[in-house]
Amino acid sequence: MINLTLKQLRYFDALARQGHFGRAAEVCAISQPALSMQIKEMEATLGTDLVERGARQVRLTAFGEEVLARAREILRAVDELQDLARATRGGLSGRLRIGVIPTVGPYLLPRLIADLTRRFPELDLQLRETVTHRLIRELAEGRLDTAIVALPVSEPALAEVALFSEEFVLVRPAEDAGKPVPNPEALREMRLLLLEEGHCFRDQALSFCNLETRRPRELLDGSSLSTLVQMVGAGIGVTLIPEMAVAVETGSAPVSIAHFDKPAPSRTIGMVWRRSSPLARQLQQVAEVVRAVATSKTPAQAPH
Repeated sequence: MINLTLKQLRYFDALARQGHFGRAAEVCAISQPALSMQIKEMEATLGTDLVERGARQVRLTAFGEEVLARAREILRAVDELQDLARATRGGLSGRLRIGVIPTVGPYLLPRLIADLTRRFPELDLQLRETVTHRLIRELAEGRLDTAIVALPVSEPALAEVALFSEEFVLVRPAEDAGKPVPNPEALREMRLLLLEEGHCFRDQALSFCNLETRRPRELLDGSSLSTLVQMVGAGIGVTLIPEMAVAVETGSAPVSIAHFDKPAPSRTIGMVWRRSSPLARQLQQVAEVVRAVATSKTPAQAPH
């Protein structure tokens, strides 16, 4: 009989993610020797090596890769058992892990956190901000309960709930405020500043301008909407941002905002979660709160 513990599986999962004993131990809040001992005990129990130990990095063996896939299935199932127990108690309480894309997080989360905390004081919110493909992967792996992303994601294993839609606006230097608003064809001739690869907002902007095949050197990338707006203020080019970002991002830069003629570029923001999640009913409640916060008339506050 193989006697592996859930603790060992979680340590092994952390080691696989970090690729380093020291970093994995830090994530697990234990000492490195203790984590190393647990991994060695797993290997002894299974009768073969799980990892290749290098001076700077740990790599999984072929057997380790197979064990990891099954370990994550087990851990996800255990987490869902915990979620099932929480769901039977009704209401929203305990840990809730929410992911959000960077072009939504700074503009929605401050009011959302305040509202969720007020309505559900026993809720332990854990937030993760990163790009869509990582959020979807972490949802599938059971590391997140839900994510706020641009729809559609078109993943059969995920439920999607549309929350609100918003248009994109053009940000250009302040002296351009009185000029006609360019159409997509005219925009293609301008120096367009975009988020770096991996952001869905970048892909949406490229699609509106029909720039999928544009040579990369003719575009300039930034790591955040804030960076893009500041670059526009410096006279480097123009950019697109979602409406929810206008109040926060444009207050400290000499830029002007212009709205496109209809049909204007836009996106739909929604929540996604695993169809198998026992927390589906509770997540529907969260979705309603997100929708109410996002569509309220209270403007986002610019940073001081």
